[in-house]
Amino acid sequence: MLSFIGLFLSLALLILFTMRGVNIIIAAVLCSTLLALTSGLSLEKALTENYMTGFTGYFASWFLVYLLGAIFGKVMEETKAADSIAEWVKVRVGAKRAVFAVVAACALMTYGGVSIAIVGFSVYPIAVSLFKVANLPHRFIPAAIVFGSISFTMTAPGSPEVQNLIPMQFFGTQPTAGGLIGVITALFIMVSGGYALKYMVTKAVKNGETFTLPGSQKGSESALSEVAAAIETQTNVKLPPFLLAILPLVIVVAVLNVASRFISPTAAALLGLFSGVIAGLVLMNKYSRKYSAIFGKGSENAIVATANICAVVGFGAVAQQSPAFSSIVDALVSMPGMAYAGLGAAVTIIAGITGSASGGLGIALPILAPAYMAQGLDPGAMHRISSLASGGLDSLPHNGYIVTTIRAVCNETHEKAYMPIFVLTVGISIIALTLAILLYTFLG
Repeated sequence: MLSFIGLFLSLALLILFTMRGVNIIIAAVLCSTLLALTSGLSLEKALTENYMTGFTGYFASWFLVYLLGAIFGKVMEETKAADSIAEWVKVRVGAKRAVFAVVAACALMTYGGVSIAIVGFSVYPIAVSLFKVANLPHRFIPAAIVFGSISFTMTAPGSPEVQNLIPMQFFGTQPTAGGLIGVITALFIMVSGGYALKYMVTKAVKNGETFTLPGSQKGSESALSEVAAAIETQTNVKLPPFLLAILPLVIVVAVLNVASRFISPTAAALLGLFSGVIAGLVLMNKYSRKYSAIFGKGSENAIVATANICAVVGFGAVAQQSPAFSSIVDALVSMPGMAYAGLGAAVTIIAGITGSASGGLGIALPILAPAYMAQGLDPGAMHRISSLASGGLDSLPHNGYIVTTIRAVCNETHEKAYMPIFVLTVGISIIALTLAILLYTFLG
């Protein structure tokens, strides 16, 4: 019983610390310590072996992918290709469909392999101008950015995001695994989430909410000036043509999905991102030659992003040693009847505990994949279910990307901005996972 209390208490504290702005690495170590003490684990072994093995193991497996992804994102940012794509969507869709325009711009870039951190900062000024003209509440901008960047684009067949790549190495599948059912669930998330977001925004407007820029903790004047400067910069700078800007994204997705048929998933991802970097530098060289910013800052971003995820994965590795965790996994794996449901539930819960979709997959699949593969289940179905399941409870308030988008990018608070995100990335994602499980079970 104490182990169960410690597991859920340490998770609750991890969420609380993250929402309060405590560094995620420090928070993860503190919560791992509490978890070890309440689970009867050796504190020395838990921190120096279990935590660090989880931390360094994830780093070793995925750092190069994050590195090239971050550099590719900086290429798209520094050459203004990301701004060109966002501006193109803005002009074609218009302020009357501001919500859809923001979602579409984010989806277009993330499905093309652009780092989600770059997407958020690039699209935000465009989102502000659109929401201001349409007089829509600013607090929904984080939801539009998050929905467009980590929901259907993260788990859809063919996506270059790591949440779609990790299952490949455990099930021997391709990025497009899951077939028609995978496409149906992605469309379900996109359509139902779009309608849900539009409904929430419309309801808020009817209740009298209007567009107002939030004040920062350091003072509203600095927040206003920063946003105004960003919008002014994007308005005056010369942007590359849309077709030129989007071509590197197309190259990343195409190379990934073709190369994965001949080489390992990780190698295919690296080749795709490397091709995108080269294409971006060659095609848009005249728009920016800030190579030090592209490679230097891109490398720094990769280290920070990977380390933050590794910290949570390390916490998950300690949790994996606790008696409570083992009991939960055993109960899920032995669920009678619907084997796919057990896999989906297990990945969902583990991703929620770790606060990371990729981290949850990295911990769950080494344990679960052999057991379910031995049952003779369809590898493509398990790939897609695992990917979808990783995108449910991972989006709880302590998720690093959620915190970054709400606070750092949009200068909002969880109190105002998180509930729409919960509906879109937790509620609808779990419904989509349930739909996929039923379809694979009875039609797959």
